[in-house]
Amino acid sequence: MTLLNATSLSHAFDYPLFEDISLTLNAGESIAIVGVSGSGKSTLLHILSSLLQPNSGRVELFGNDIYTLSDTALVDLRRDDLGLIYQSHYLFKGFSAYENLEVAAILAHQSIDEALLVRLGIENVIRQKVTELSGGQQQRVSIARVLSKKPRLIFADEPTGNLDHATALEVMDIFDDYLKQHQAAMILVTHDESLAARCTHIYRMQNGSLRES
Repeated sequence: MTLLNATSLSHAFDYPLFEDISLTLNAGESIAIVGVSGSGKSTLLHILSSLLQPNSGRVELFGNDIYTLSDTALVDLRRDDLGLIYQSHYLFKGFSAYENLEVAAILAHQSIDEALLVRLGIENVIRQKVTELSGGQQQRVSIARVLSKKPRLIFADEPTGNLDHATALEVMDIFDDYLKQHQAAMILVTHDESLAARCTHIYRMQNGSLRES
């Protein structure tokens, strides 16, 4: 089943960033987008995940052209079906780690997977305030928060940037298992070629174009 279909995407700011980019993502698959800083990887991710409208082109998620949807429909889509993970974790700092997960789970009408907390190694710190956690712990809470929503599409921008390499590989194992279990899909932006190699497809952003490696 095709979950994402992007056609002829182009975007520019004060200068052309990329043009005529197309890609397709099916359930159970993952795509890694690699390239040098400033090449447009994160901008493309924002376009694919409904956060930024392209200058031209079309993005279909679950068969719907997302940039023709109403604001209410977009909010529902982001809440129920999309999971966004960034290197900056954007947790609610006045809450405990567990309360951060609860908010996401309640809004998506889901329950928190306690086994996931164990796999991420945060079960013993989950009741602490976010501000009491290390950067790596906060990153793992952020990942747990997104997966607790049970999204059908995960968009991850350097999601393991605050983690050591061994933990980053463990997180990739968790992503792999999640995609298979839930027939979900993921687009990963990363500088780490070893993490990119774990994905079903690798695309390289270079000189304004995107090519599969």
